[in-house]
Amino acid sequence: MFDPDRAYRCSPRVALRPEPFGALAYDFGTRRLSFLKTKILVEVVRTLGDQPDVHTTLDAAGVPADQRPAYLAALAGLAENGTIEPR
Repeated sequence: MFDPDRAYRCSPRVALRPEPFGALAYDFGTRRLSFLKTKILVEVVRTLGDQPDVHTTLDAAGVPADQRPAYLAALAGLAENGTIEPR
């Protein structure tokens, strides 16, 4: 279960390909393709491994308070499909 108080990272099986809308995330293990629909979400996923927890990562990426629930929901989905993982 996704816990934003924990430390996460982008899975080493996942490659991010920049796109004008954000990025494509391809999991070489499951062959699953995910869409990261904003550039801020891409920044969050890329920098998860540099921060002590998800909340700090959202702060560092400049995610506005009113958008945090949407970003937490997106990250929960990415954790469920293995794009991000606890570290």
